[in-house]
Amino acid sequence: MSRTITAGVDGSAESNAAAAWAAREAVLRGLPLTLLQAGYEPAPRTHLPEIDVPAEREDRALDFLGNRLLADHSDLRLVPHRTAQAPVPALLEAAESSALLALGSQGFSSLEGFMVGSVALDVTARARGPVVLVRAGERARDERIPSTTMSPEAPFLPVVLGLDLEHPGEELLAFAFEAAKARATSLTVVHARKAPVTRPHGRTDDPPPPAGPGDTRNAVRLSLAAALRPWRAKYPGVAVTERLAEERAAHCLRLAGEDASLLVVGHRADAGARLGPVTHAMIHHAACPLAVVPHTSQDVSAGDRRG
Repeated sequence: MSRTITAGVDGSAESNAAAAWAAREAVLRGLPLTLLQAGYEPAPRTHLPEIDVPAEREDRALDFLGNRLLADHSDLRLVPHRTAQAPVPALLEAAESSALLALGSQGFSSLEGFMVGSVALDVTARARGPVVLVRAGERARDERIPSTTMSPEAPFLPVVLGLDLEHPGEELLAFAFEAAKARATSLTVVHARKAPVTRPHGRTDDPPPPAGPGDTRNAVRLSLAAALRPWRAKYPGVAVTERLAEERAAHCLRLAGEDASLLVVGHRADAGARLGPVTHAMIHHAACPLAVVPHTSQDVSAGDRRG
């Protein structure tokens, strides 16, 4: 994998916000940033009396954005790239060859929530690398703990990871721990599940009753601790908080994302170009930048396959 961060840009406010986020991420990780403008077709030269317009004048947006990012980050290594390739295939190639791909959303709407363009949604569902969706208006200070001085050096808010214990993935866990490490912040791992429905045990020929809620919750807690144990050892500098919730995962993650610098969710690569319901809900309602990480499911033992 090429060690670069890529941002898809098209001159819109949403893609500019994604590029600004990607620039900050590139500096944090010490990686170069590629600004990718796909579907680029320079206009032909125009020859008229006293007018000779060069083709390069057709689109200065990429150059302008790059110069602004370099002014904000003097240590940023920037690689502008234009291609005539259609946006979706170009972005899918970039996602596969980059540490991550940042794309813009259309922001919040009071009626429709977190809107994502068809290109961004298509790329997110089909990408073979992490995709981070950034809404328009996202600011650097929104990722940090509020302070009266609004110092750019204020500590980052936690990174939040939504983890499905039935389908954990190394790629997902590695991304979340790396993001927390780069930000020198903590990682909150959320596993949410609906509370089990208990039925009265009235008939003598009924099967034995299932384990009680306390037993089930303790089993899930042990499974979560086991899944995180090797990652805690690999990232000793990352403080980890384990959070279990007996409620809908989408609701729990949406609330957790309100106080996060980054929300990380998974997308099972073996599910094809189809996003799961929780990931899809977060794409529409996350209150912070959202990382969708494709991963392959890890096998878990029968003793750990609970919840």
